[in-house]
Amino acid sequence: MSPIVSIIMGSTSDLPVMEKAAQLLNDMHVPFEINALSAHRTPEAVEQFAKGAQARGIKVIIAAAGMAAALPGVIAANTTLPVIGVPIKGSVLDGVDALYSIIQMPPGIPVATVAINGAMNAAILAIQMLALSDKQLAEALASYKQGLKKKIEKANEDLKEVKYEYKC
Repeated sequence: MSPIVSIIMGSTSDLPVMEKAAQLLNDMHVPFEINALSAHRTPEAVEQFAKGAQARGIKVIIAAAGMAAALPGVIAANTTLPVIGVPIKGSVLDGVDALYSIIQMPPGIPVATVAINGAMNAAILAIQMLALSDKQLAEALASYKQGLKKKIEKANEDLKEVKYEYKC
């Protein structure tokens, strides 16, 4: 099956963070591709990628970058597809620099932005977008979210078993 989501990162050093997005997409049976391209070191390749993504069947792009974090914005400037930016922690500024870079897009070039190292939420947001026109995926997403609810409910019940001397 051809990929409909593209995960792109500025460097393979971002892979440990972005694997969470890849794993969730895989678990939800959403076909995806994963690439490393740099807005600064391979700008022509990034532009070619972004301009050709829709014709290749891509529907959503998840773009991760650290430090100056230009990659999501450069991609968004070259496509009409939705772009989700993932700021990557890794610099002396702990990813705040990347966060600010990604959220400060000019009018007309939006990039949806998740938390620093928020690859999992980027994948969930991509799935939510795709689920608007895919009933089976919408059902799988609802089941996934129900599982999150059950996990917290169980954790809350388990906390009732924790005993402290001065617990009220």
